[in-house]
Amino acid sequence: MTTTDRLAQLSAAGVSIWLDDLSRERLNSGNLAELIRDKHVVGVTTNPTIFASALTHGEAYDEQVRELAARGASLDAAVREITTTDVRNACEVFRATWEASNHVDGRVSIEVDPRLAHDTEKTIAEARELWKTIDRPNLLVKIPATREGVPAIAKVIGEGISVNVTLIFSVQRYREVMDAYLEGLELARANGHDLSTIASVASFFVSRVDSEVDKRIDALGTAESNALRGEAAIANARLAYSAFEEVFAGERWSALTAVGAVAQRPLWASTGVKDPAYSDTRYVDQLVTEDVVNTMPEKTLDAVADHGEITGDTVRGTGEAAQELFDALADTGIDIDDVYQVLEDEGVEKFDKSWTELLESVRDQLAKAKG
Repeated sequence: MTTTDRLAQLSAAGVSIWLDDLSRERLNSGNLAELIRDKHVVGVTTNPTIFASALTHGEAYDEQVRELAARGASLDAAVREITTTDVRNACEVFRATWEASNHVDGRVSIEVDPRLAHDTEKTIAEARELWKTIDRPNLLVKIPATREGVPAIAKVIGEGISVNVTLIFSVQRYREVMDAYLEGLELARANGHDLSTIASVASFFVSRVDSEVDKRIDALGTAESNALRGEAAIANARLAYSAFEEVFAGERWSALTAVGAVAQRPLWASTGVKDPAYSDTRYVDQLVTEDVVNTMPEKTLDAVADHGEITGDTVRGTGEAAQELFDALADTGIDIDDVYQVLEDEGVEKFDKSWTELLESVRDQLAKAKG
């Protein structure tokens, strides 16, 4: 089987393949266009870590940095202009995909400043600003699913802004996110927006769940707990999909879809394998079903293309077994709610740290450009 066959199979099974990476170099070299053409990539996600990495490699940003320095742009303004330029250009690269998919795919995401993760009103204001600045219909503004982020999601959806909800770990929080999406669509309808133009995905983080749960299993060190190692993340995502099927088959959703609303698809994020003991394609192979997105780092994309085992739907009908797995974890003494809270806190902290690194990198480059 060729690489195209494996990725084509994944796409045909209902999984939209998105790349979890973006850089000026990918855009300028034509690499992103090649991935669209050759590897069935139909969208891109970004985050502060991705931008921090892009800014510290190569010379692709030098010209823009010199121009920003020459006109005395502030640090925050420079970072915002650099990142929004990349995302706007990526939206253009994906415009044909967006049109060909009837506006389902061809999406590019940019995250609000992670320092605002616990401030609802500032998150709303930043989402509005990003939407206005980039000004592309296939944009998704990323808002973290913190307690403070959830009401922001409903508000900006109500204003017609398309949203990628990020940093979801628990099914309970995911249900709150779906409720916020429905609330936002109801508000958008009341505000006179065309619901068919509003899109959303809910980014459910996968591999990090195994990392945290496995750490706790190893600390217990019992035969009973060890038997559950490496099972939590996939089970968690499968439970999330069961919740998705339930919510988007309900009466509340039917009333919205009747006036053009589009379902908020689950997106499997954090799909790069952290533990070398596991197959490097497991968070793709084991999460194949219709109406989902899987956003992958290029290393994972290449692994799937090379040796992925796409055997059909591996999600539908697995909810009961997934719940039994979590019942067994609870019986061993693992506090899964604490796992979720730790992961959310760490996720916000990591993105905050990456944003700080991004600011420092741009500060250094601006100073260098000024001589």
